[in-house]
Amino acid sequence: MDREARVRRVLLTEGLANFAVLAAKTTVGLATGSAAILSDAIHSLADLFNNVMAWIAIRLAAAPPDRDHPYGHRKYEPLAVFALATLLSVMAIEVAIHGFQSGDREIVDTEWGLALMSGVLIVNLGISLWEARWARRLDSDILRADVRHTTSDVLITLAVIGGWQGAARGYPWLDSVFAVGIAIFILTLAYGLYQRAIPSLVDAARTDPERLAEAVATIPGVRDTRRIRSAGAGEAMRIDVTVGVDPSLSTLDSHAIADEVEHLLAERFAADDVTVHVEPFRPSAPRED
Repeated sequence: MDREARVRRVLLTEGLANFAVLAAKTTVGLATGSAAILSDAIHSLADLFNNVMAWIAIRLAAAPPDRDHPYGHRKYEPLAVFALATLLSVMAIEVAIHGFQSGDREIVDTEWGLALMSGVLIVNLGISLWEARWARRLDSDILRADVRHTTSDVLITLAVIGGWQGAARGYPWLDSVFAVGIAIFILTLAYGLYQRAIPSLVDAARTDPERLAEAVATIPGVRDTRRIRSAGAGEAMRIDVTVGVDPSLSTLDSHAIADEVEHLLAERFAADDVTVHVEPFRPSAPRED
């Protein structure tokens, strides 16, 4: 089984767990009238969407380049992340509004509800530890990010249970406070996702051109660098560089230098796609970054 397939399998397993957690939180939230628990259920719904979209994005992004997508399909992943961030933002606003409007609702405590929420805690903790192990084994950034999210779910659920129990014992404002707090947390998650997705979608530089130029300058035969660009989506990076070589060199020798530059950049910067243009060295030529 290849790496992408293993990552998808981990996401599928976590998605099933998140579906069970979503069902448990929704049941307890509706039965007890707790806005905090229902808000946490919406958070779990977002987690489930995250798993589904990540699974689809990884499957699409792994497709090889074709006629319509000569640079591959990697941008499906940041596109999915951007869509998820937008969904989270809308949900966070709905959660906050619901939290402010739930002050007069009667909130009750149930033994079975507490037992079910305790089970949710155990499931989240188990999934977090299991996914962390696979993130290390597969060296997957998307799984690492999801592990941080799942670990935070444990803390949020603990806080939600505390707010619910306090509200059921005569402090209903606690439930509203925790509901709004979860909304703020969800917005923070959305902001982090936007920060991750937008640079890839607008082709922001992945690496400082100065670092790339310094690395290329170590290759014997390279007289200067005139154009250095980097971009990429997800875990893939693309580098495009133009180097100047001695005009007296043969085509074969110039090509050998280009091969060395390509190998160095691919190895040192973990670039998936490196394009090296070779031109005659012109001392007066301006450098382009």
